[in-house]
Amino acid sequence: MPRTNHPSAPAEPPEPRVPAVTAGCGLAAFVLGLLYALASVYWAAGGTVGLATVGGELERLLRSRATGMVAVVWLTAALKLAGALLGLALARDRRGPLPRWAVPALSWTAAAVLTLYGGVLVAGQVLVQLGAVAPAPDMDWRAFHWHLYLWDPWFLAWGLLLGAAVGARARARRRNRDAAPG
Repeated sequence: MPRTNHPSAPAEPPEPRVPAVTAGCGLAAFVLGLLYALASVYWAAGGTVGLATVGGELERLLRSRATGMVAVVWLTAALKLAGALLGLALARDRRGPLPRWAVPALSWTAAAVLTLYGGVLVAGQVLVQLGAVAPAPDMDWRAFHWHLYLWDPWFLAWGLLLGAAVGARARARRRNRDAAPG
């Protein structure tokens, strides 16, 4: 219900202020996601700078402009942008067009997927780096190191920031609910 200045109309209670940790982590998650989405858009649109850092079949197919892979990278860019927007939605003071439950539910899901994905990849790469797991004989060490030190920790950090933002938001809502009279 929109607010009105009419004196006889009941005022809608304002949304509680977003806690600083929620806003900070949400904005950081937004920036990480947006930058990741922009890299995907650049590569999907035909850019090649930095493409060697991803290596493997993805690099080969994007360089050859394979239609299926280009479509997958456009879809990936859209998903990354959606994930970035969740961080922004968590950091805002006002409600958006989604139902109240949607942003936290989608954020928890995205945080779990990003954290698990990034965490598993980084853990596996650390084991290879430490010599506990043998690398593939045709290992692309350049791409491997880019994934170990940038791409995959980026997923992990993004997931952890999104999780911290949605967790702080949930705790603040519980505190507000528990402190409300009635």
